Amino acid sequence: MNLPTEDARGLARALTDLLNAGQQSLAESGSPLITRITEHVGCPLAEIPNVAEHLPSWEHANLQRGIDAYLARNSPDAAWFGIAGARHFTSVIDMLASADTSQSYRLGAVDYTTVATGPATATEAVQLGLVCTVAPDGSPVVLAVQGAEEDRGEDRCHLQVLAADRHTGSAVREEVLEHAREQDVFRGQVLSFGMSEHRGNKLLSFMPRPSLRADQVVLPDGVLTSIERHVVRSAAQTSALRDHGQHLKRGLLLYGPPGTGKTHTVRYLLSRLPECTVFLLTGIALIRWLRATAALARRLEPSVVVVEDVDLIAQDRSMSPTGNPVLFELLDVMDGIGSEADVTFVLTTNRVEALEEALAQRPGRIDLAVEVPRPDAQCRERLLRLYAGAALHLPDAEPLVAATEGVTASFVKEWVRRAVLHAVDNDGALDEPCLRTALDELMSQQQALTRSMLGSR
Repeated sequence: MNLPTEDARGLARALTDLLNAGQQSLAESGSPLITRITEHVGCPLAEIPNVAEHLPSWEHANLQRGIDAYLARNSPDAAWFGIAGARHFTSVIDMLASADTSQSYRLGAVDYTTVATGPATATEAVQLGLVCTVAPDGSPVVLAVQGAEEDRGEDRCHLQVLAADRHTGSAVREEVLEHAREQDVFRGQVLSFGMSEHRGNKLLSFMPRPSLRADQVVLPDGVLTSIERHVVRSAAQTSALRDHGQHLKRGLLLYGPPGTGKTHTVRYLLSRLPECTVFLLTGIALIRWLRATAALARRLEPSVVVVEDVDLIAQDRSMSPTGNPVLFELLDVMDGIGSEADVTFVLTTNRVEALEEALAQRPGRIDLAVEVPRPDAQCRERLLRLYAGAALHLPDAEPLVAATEGVTASFVKEWVRRAVLHAVDNDGALDEPCLRTALDELMSQQQALTRSMLGSR
């Protein structure tokens, strides 16, 4: 039934008055959420300065560690509490302000989430919660944590310190961050920007550290020793360099055809540097996260920054009339990290001739360039026996090795894999006939593209 216009307006006014009266009544009765904060801090919410720190989402585990350490020192019995209500895309401060006037947010349970602390480990962290504690001088403060909402496009986590005095809040914030740096979960880890099958978030993943022996890296005599001498350094050597005023930052360029073992050599180096924090940069991550990587590498030294296939972004300026902005960014980052920083840049390329001259030749950016060539006959036999393992029955490998002139380590690995499959299919041993069959298959005209993809001539 339709109401007359005046009656409808009267009803609307009555409902509005009722709503306002209800809100006023709620405000007068006080919000338990606000009361818990203001009674602890000792002043009205409107008078509490907000001291905040906004961090990338990957710092959530460190932030939780910093707060835990702070609470353990200053108020070990403190209990967390939460906020109930529609909280997406709303800051803690806005929630509290709304709760103070309308009680649209209420005292509730703490929200928790899981954050990675390693490639196979994780811990719980507060996603949304507050805790009453004290400053080191005994002044009351409230810490509020709000994690990132990555599934909604929000990629930062937040810390708010509520205290009656701004200087007190700032001092507490700095102490929490200091604890976070002391217990940094990234230190000594292998990290990669972007998602992976290992633990992490949408932006930064923990990767397992490779475990390789020197005899698993097949290079010409003296090459691996030269690389190790440049990159792997003892604490005593680092200290001696500092004492003599010598630079610690270094750059290594590994170049050679595809499939010769550059990435494998890098993996070996990482296994020899268990104390170093490692950052792996490839593809789109190199474009987006280069400066963030440099900042983390400086913070977590000794560290290694690996840039794979640098020729994809570091082409010579003459190849493009406008230059390459990603190249300029890389050069700026390498220059921007001071020589006293214990940071190593390891770059790999399949096309050294295409590299920007300034990158390859300017001192302080690259100070050792090493070719990783196609394996000679001796190295090809070593590769064959390495990949085949103890199952290989091949007293004399010379005829087969001679037939593989110009192939790469990747080719040898695929050759052995196919030979193993032939041996299984025929219930036989991994011997010369199996290897010959697999080699003939790979060398056939139909496999020309496969050979090219494996880097072989």
